[in-house]
Amino acid sequence: MKHTLLLASLFAAAGAAQAQSATYAIDPTHTQVFFEAKHFGVSTNRGRWVQKEGTVTLDKAAKTGKVDLTIDMASVSTGIGPFDGHLKSKDFFAVEQHPTAKFVGEQFTFNGDKVVSVAGTLTMLGKANPVTLTASSFGCYENPRLKREVCGGDFETTIQRSQWGMTYGLPGIPDSVRLLIQVEAIKQ
Repeated sequence: MKHTLLLASLFAAAGAAQAQSATYAIDPTHTQVFFEAKHFGVSTNRGRWVQKEGTVTLDKAAKTGKVDLTIDMASVSTGIGPFDGHLKSKDFFAVEQHPTAKFVGEQFTFNGDKVVSVAGTLTMLGKANPVTLTASSFGCYENPRLKREVCGGDFETTIQRSQWGMTYGLPGIPDSVRLLIQVEAIKQ
C-alpha cells in the first residue's frame, strides 16, 4: 500500500511539474505595435497604435502557448494629425465600422526555451487571415520592481494589406506593410 501511494504521489508530482502553463498580462507600457509602409517607393511612412491589451498563455515545458492581442485602431499615431485622420477613414482602417484589430496566435515554435515564432490569425476590417510573427529576440526575467516574471521579445511580419480589403492607393502605395511588435507580458 505504501508503494502504491508513493508511486501515485510521484506521478501526480510529475504531472504537476509538466503542467507549467502560466498566464501573462500584456504590459501596455512595454508593448508597442508599429507599422512601416513605403510611400510611392520613395520614403517610408511609420506609425503605431497607442492602445492595446491582451494576454499570453505560455507553457515552456510543453512548448505551447496562446497570444490574444487586441488593438484599438482609433489609437493610430504617426505624429501627423491629418495623416492619422486619413488612416482612420474608410480608405484604410475604417475605425468607425471596425474599431479593433485582433491577433490570436496558437502555434508557437521554440528553439530550446526561446520562442522563435507565433502563427495565428489577424482579424482586421472584418476579415481574418493567417499571419506568422517571427521573433528576433525572446526571453524572460524576474522583474525587480514587480517581483514577478516578465516574458517578451521583438517580433515582426510583413502583410499584404489587400488581403484585408485595404486597396486604397495601390499600386503607388505598395501592398506590403511591415509590422514590428515589441511585447512584454507580466505573469499573473
